Amino acid sequence: NMEAYRQQLRARLNPTVSVMSLAYENARQNPKRVLFAEGEEPNVLRAAIAFKEAGYGTPVLVGREDVHDLLKEMGVDDPEEYEVLNSRNSPLVGRAVEYIYAKHQRHGMLRREIERMVNQDRNYFAAAMLSLGEADAMITGTTRPFSQSLKQVRTVIDDEPGATPFGINVIVSRSHTVLIADTAVTERPTAEQYAAIAMRSSSFARRMGLEPRVAFISYTTFGNPPGMHIEGLREAVKLLDGFHVDFEYEGEMAPDVALNYDYQCQYYPFSRLSGPANILVMPGLQSASLSAKLLRALGGESVLGPYILGLEHPVQIA
Repeated sequence: NMEAYRQQLRARLNPTVSVMSLAYENARQNPKRVLFAEGEEPNVLRAAIAFKEAGYGTPVLVGREDVHDLLKEMGVDDPEEYEVLNSRNSPLVGRAVEYIYAKHQRHGMLRREIERMVNQDRNYFAAAMLSLGEADAMITGTTRPFSQSLKQVRTVIDDEPGATPFGINVIVSRSHTVLIADTAVTERPTAEQYAAIAMRSSSFARRMGLEPRVAFISYTTFGNPPGMHIEGLREAVKLLDGFHVDFEYEGEMAPDVALNYDYQCQYYPFSRLSGPANILVMPGLQSASLSAKLLRALGGESVLGPYILGLEHPVQIA
């Protein structure tokens, strides 16, 4: 099997490749229908073409009548193979309107207002299609700010019961893969939310083939230097102690300590981590978002996400 042999060679050169290869292989073995909400944008069309050709599933493009013409211009031999949903005239528009109206009719929204939202804004239409089972996941966020896209999606898709949604970015370098959360939603999480972010991030990491080691990140490491705004992180550790979770966690820790296991062993031998942390639960939205965006802007690392966890249906906002 030459493809398996190539994957082994890549993994030897870059251990992170094995993690990403596992994720790609899982996608091929479990193909999904994915809504591309901005189906007329060239970069979105290229992503949809790559998604289909790699065997990850079926792209469903939300766009107008000219989407097939755009695909043909991009060199697609048979554009008609690609499913297109037009939010103005699709037979599914009525179902989308009814679904959103049922959710918001007692919260100040008129039916004609929802009809206009569905016809004119593809995030509302695509999110309704996802909620109604017409697809397995949704990708959006290319043509509008992240916060606007998230607000529109959450107008249609509910949070999971008892969950607070959060964003997680995957940082892929030549030597390791690290997850950072919450990069998208909650400005200053509570102790309970920190703990929940750690637990859900650990499950996400395991689906990627990583054995989770969580560090609650701060500018101080175990009280050195003393500072403010660390009690929530410490309380989260105590909560996880009581939950008897099945992953490693520690904190509060500075990022250079969390990512350097030799340093932990030398100066903090009581640390419960058995290796460098691969999940960094940040103290707040500002530090998490800034870290992910700085890494992306400076280059040298691949930054994936943010992926939104804690919604009833899978959504990625670019």
